[in-house]
Amino acid sequence: MTIERLHSGPRMSQAVIHNGIVHLAGQIGAPGEDATAQTRAVLASIDTLLAEAGTSRDRLLTATIWLADMGDFAAMNAVWEDWLGGANAPTRATGEVRLATDAYKVEIIVTAAMP
Repeated sequence: MTIERLHSGPRMSQAVIHNGIVHLAGQIGAPGEDATAQTRAVLASIDTLLAEAGTSRDRLLTATIWLADMGDFAAMNAVWEDWLGGANAPTRATGEVRLATDAYKVEIIVTAAMP
């Protein structure tokens, strides 16, 4: 089985495709923006990487969402639910963690199936 890596660097790849599954690295938005803006940016990055890999959000399997503050849960969920459009929701876990810097509010990691 082949392993394809997208946007690889010395530390990580932004996406790894193996055995019909696309695994994305954690995606973050612009530091300093609020949770709503960061969530929109994260989901746009996810759409771009999934398209580059040859799949889409309709084929999401799992999502892990890290919030710097669970007080942003409702704001993030509003953007997330709009993005999903009420269909094809993946399994999901959301937790509060300390992200790389205080400027980051949201990080989302997803896996998706290939068509």
